[in-house]
Amino acid sequence: MTGEEAPKVGYWHLWTDSDGVTHQSRCRFETFDLQAFAPPSPNLWVKRLAASPADITILVLEPGWVGDWHRNPEPQWIVPLSGAWFVESMDGTRVEIGPGEASFGEDQLAKPDAGGREGHLSGVVGDEPAVLLLIQVSDRPLADAACRFD
Repeated sequence: MTGEEAPKVGYWHLWTDSDGVTHQSRCRFETFDLQAFAPPSPNLWVKRLAASPADITILVLEPGWVGDWHRNPEPQWIVPLSGAWFVESMDGTRVEIGPGEASFGEDQLAKPDAGGREGHLSGVVGDEPAVLLLIQVSDRPLADAACRFD
């Protein structure tokens, strides 16, 4: 180690509580290791996630696109490549996410509420398309596990 302080990198987590209600928490990756990742290049800060990638998809959402209330098909990392989009959870929290940010969508255990909302609502913010990189993982969704990757 070089004595340098490890980085802290933020992400959003859309998660479900044991009652089936979705929430969003601002989380941080904090446990990085300084290691040789691609020798002979200098050491890099590395954080390996305990997740097994299952599918990688790129979505292009046109300006004005707003989905219906739904659950993510699988637990998935969503990383905007360009443009911006919003996610609203059942507890009323609305988060806008743009390039350089990430969100982990883990709302598969959500249950419909009295208003018919289930999971989350999402849509494009602004006048340009939102280009999203989705990395679905085969890991089972967990309840009451906000910020489980910290």
